Amino acid sequence: MVRVAAVGDIHMGPDSQGLLRPAFETLPDCADLLLLAGDLTRHGTPEEARVVAQEVRGLPVPVVAVLGNHDHHDEQPEKVTALLRDAGVRVLEGEGTVVECAGTRVGIAGTKGFGGGFVGRSAGEFGEPIMKEFVRTTRRSADSLHAALKELDDEGCAARVALTHFSPVADTLAGEPPEIHPFLGSYLLAEAIDTAGADLAVHGHAHLGSEHGMTAGGVRVRNVAQPVIRRAFNVYRLGTG
Repeated sequence: MVRVAAVGDIHMGPDSQGLLRPAFETLPDCADLLLLAGDLTRHGTPEEARVVAQEVRGLPVPVVAVLGNHDHHDEQPEKVTALLRDAGVRVLEGEGTVVECAGTRVGIAGTKGFGGGFVGRSAGEFGEPIMKEFVRTTRRSADSLHAALKELDDEGCAARVALTHFSPVADTLAGEPPEIHPFLGSYLLAEAIDTAGADLAVHGHAHLGSEHGMTAGGVRVRNVAQPVIRRAFNVYRLGTG
């Protein structure tokens, strides 16, 4: 059994330094790794990224993250990524990583994802170039998630987790205004997860959403946006036997 701690949308800034560190230092007692599901900063500035980096630096469990839309706002995602990696965080975008925990190889495939909507209520790759590019952005993200999950399968991982910021299902958006669902996630991410295979999918972004959901293929989906889980992190268990 592998214990996966996860949280997203912590939106840290200079005034929140040290807010989560005491809880994160308890991780070895309750979890084998920590997943950060994007929107780690408020505006994506290097100053804010340094705060996040200090919050997780030197933790005794592996830390894996994806960026969110807030982390892109200042148009310096490369700097945000570099600062987090310097603190030991494995930051993913369209790629996977394998962590050894509890004597088990666990694979995490990560991408920010993007919007577009869900089956029956989704944007199409048609019309104006800007509309086609919107949908292609999501499709490229989903394709990279699919490829990363398949590569992890070849790595012989006992369990695989899909880590995104945007949601792959509408279930975990319950509570959000329906009008903004297309901007909170896309069914293309769920298709990637179901066709490549995963044991758990974790995302953030939907602050007013719900925690529990499931893909059409039966993969558990968990919205770990901090305003939803209302704690420093939640822990989910993966059976690997």
